Amino acid sequence: MTPQQAPPAGNDVRDSRNLMLRILAGAVLAPLTIAAAYFGGWLWVVLATLATMGMYAEWLFVVQAMRPRLTAAGAVPLAAAGAALALGLSGWALLAIAVGLVAVAALASVNRVWALAGLLYAAAALFGAVLVRADLQSGFIALLFVLLVVWMTDIGGYFAGRGIGGPKLWVRVSPKKTWAGAIGGFAGSLAVAAGFAASGLGRMVPLLLLGAVLSVVSQLGDLFESAVKRRFGVKDSSNVIPGHGGLLDRLDGFVAAIVMAAVIGVMRGGLDGAGRGLMMW
Repeated sequence: MTPQQAPPAGNDVRDSRNLMLRILAGAVLAPLTIAAAYFGGWLWVVLATLATMGMYAEWLFVVQAMRPRLTAAGAVPLAAAGAALALGLSGWALLAIAVGLVAVAALASVNRVWALAGLLYAAAALFGAVLVRADLQSGFIALLFVLLVVWMTDIGGYFAGRGIGGPKLWVRVSPKKTWAGAIGGFAGSLAVAAGFAASGLGRMVPLLLLGAVLSVVSQLGDLFESAVKRRFGVKDSSNVIPGHGGLLDRLDGFVAAIVMAAVIGVMRGGLDGAGRGLMMW
C-alpha cells in the first residue's frame, strides 16, 4: 500500500475514542432506560415525552426550520399529549397533537412539510412508547423485548460491519453501512428472541418472527433518518449523547420498532384492550 493509499493514522485513534464513548454512554443510559421502563407510570411517560420533545427540536435543526416559536409549537403539544396519555386520555392526546400540527403549519415559514413530518414522527414515537408499556398483559416485558432487539441490532450491526466489512448496504444514504452489518444486527435480534423464549416468555417461533420483523424495521428506521440527514447535508442531529450524536441518531431505530410493536399489539387486541397483546403468543 502506497503512502497515498494509506488511511490517516488518526482514524484508528478517533474510532477507538468514539467506540469508548459509545460504550460509556450505553453503560449509563441503558440501565436508566430499563429502570424507567420497569417502574413505568409517570416515570416512563416523562422520559418518553422529554425524549420526543428533544427529537422534535433536533428534527427542526436537521431540516433547517428551527425557530423558537416553531419549536414551542410542537414541544408544548407533545408535553400535553404525554400528560394525557399518562392519565389514559388518548383522545385528548390526539387532540393536543392535532392542535400542534395546526400551529406548526401556521408558524413554519420554510420547509413546512418537513416541520409537520417532524411533529408526526415524534408523536408516533411517544404514542408507541407509552402504549406498549401500558399494555395490561405484558407491558414491561414487551417494552424490554423491543429495547433489547433494537440494541442488539445496533450492536451486532456495528461490530459485524466493522469486523467483516464487505459490500455496502446503501451507499447513497449511509456510506458506512454494510450487508454484513445488517445481517449481524439481524442475528443479534434473533438471539434476543431465542433468549426470551428459553426463559419462558413466549413461544420460540413467534418470538423469532417478531424479533426478525422488529430488527428489519429498526434498520429501515435508521436508514430513513440517515436519508433525511443526507437530504439536508447534516452529519449528526446534535451532540447531546457522547459517541452517538443526538437523540434522533440514537433513537431512529427504536422509533420505527416501537411504532411497529404498538401496531402489532393493537392488531392482537392488546395495549389496554382485552386481547393477547404483543408478547402473549
